[in-house]
Amino acid sequence: MTKGTLRVLMIAPTPYFSDRGCHVRIYEEARALTKLGHEVCIVTYHLGRDMPGVRVVRTPRVPWYNKLEAGPSWHKPYLDVLLLWKSLALARSFRPHLIHAHLHEGALIGSVLKLLLRIPLLFDYQGSLTGESLNHGFFHKKSPLTYVFKQFERFINRLADVIITSSDQGRQELIRDWGMAAGRVTNLIDGVDTEIFCPHSQSESRRELGIPDNVKVVVYLGLFNRYQGVDLLLDAISLLKRELPDVRFLLMGFPDEEYRKKAAEMHIDDVIVFTGRVRYERAAFFLSAGDLAVSPKLAQTEANGKLFNYMACGLPTVAFDSHINREILGDAGIYVEHGNTAAFAEAIVASLCDCGGMASLSEKVRDRAIVMHSWDSRSRQLELVYRSMLSPGHDTDFEKNYRSAKKH
Repeated sequence: MTKGTLRVLMIAPTPYFSDRGCHVRIYEEARALTKLGHEVCIVTYHLGRDMPGVRVVRTPRVPWYNKLEAGPSWHKPYLDVLLLWKSLALARSFRPHLIHAHLHEGALIGSVLKLLLRIPLLFDYQGSLTGESLNHGFFHKKSPLTYVFKQFERFINRLADVIITSSDQGRQELIRDWGMAAGRVTNLIDGVDTEIFCPHSQSESRRELGIPDNVKVVVYLGLFNRYQGVDLLLDAISLLKRELPDVRFLLMGFPDEEYRKKAAEMHIDDVIVFTGRVRYERAAFFLSAGDLAVSPKLAQTEANGKLFNYMACGLPTVAFDSHINREILGDAGIYVEHGNTAAFAEAIVASLCDCGGMASLSEKVRDRAIVMHSWDSRSRQLELVYRSMLSPGHDTDFEKNYRSAKKH
């Protein structure tokens, strides 16, 4: 099948939608495909909220499970059994042309549907299952579970017809470290809806947040945990408070209770505004309160979706020097040595003091978001991947079919 409307069954083993990076990718992919005229249905857990413009079907409610945060859980196996059951039931009426599975659990569930329905399976890879479990402290590197998870992950990686990755580094890791055939893996970097994420009135945003107009504001939007670098960011704020006492730090995300307490213990809570979880629809408005954005993410096996939102809102960004960050920001980023707290703080000071440079970077990152990272172009790339999978011979030569589809 190479023409016409496609019916895509997306499997999302996560409490979608919970206003975080993985969920933003799922939503924006689905909505962009819908704009192209395709039918997309997301099947997911009972938790989360529906977003406009995309059909969502949920598993039966499990009253004792209410975890919205990212990370592994021992509850996942039975939740995924429910998700498999719901996916099978939905597939009978929806009759999908292909399965688009997010995360490793989704790929495992999708492989069952692939066998039963005899349709192709695409695995949307957003990072290593083992790496994520280690980052969240689910088990330690020397634990026997590390070996078990690695073998399980290696098995799941081979179940899909095609894997798309959210970064080129992810693609290279699958080929180099997991032994995947290069022809089965293609890079579909994250994107951003540049109509939703765009600069708003800074004064109005600050007024709602209770931040004065006459101060500089540094913003962070994302999950609150150690591997996202939030602990390091608080250490940097402690250094900066002495040098730039008039700067305010707007920290948006969840779960933030532990970090509110830590900030108070460090005596830096007076220069920080915590918002808690910010809804996707309001994120651009609050980001517009900032003069500078930061991404101190330490994990190097995952994409960094917040950068796209920063860019689309015209925010110059300080980030660690990594392949993933450079892939997204290009020459419009402000880079520092990975994990260096002092260098991170120094880069914030230098940036805030360079008004001309900041104004130039603001325009540059917004332009880069529109030209290079819009979901309008990403969705067409994804459509080409779908059609190449549905072309005769895709099982034996995906790359050849994908290149042929791009030419036409």
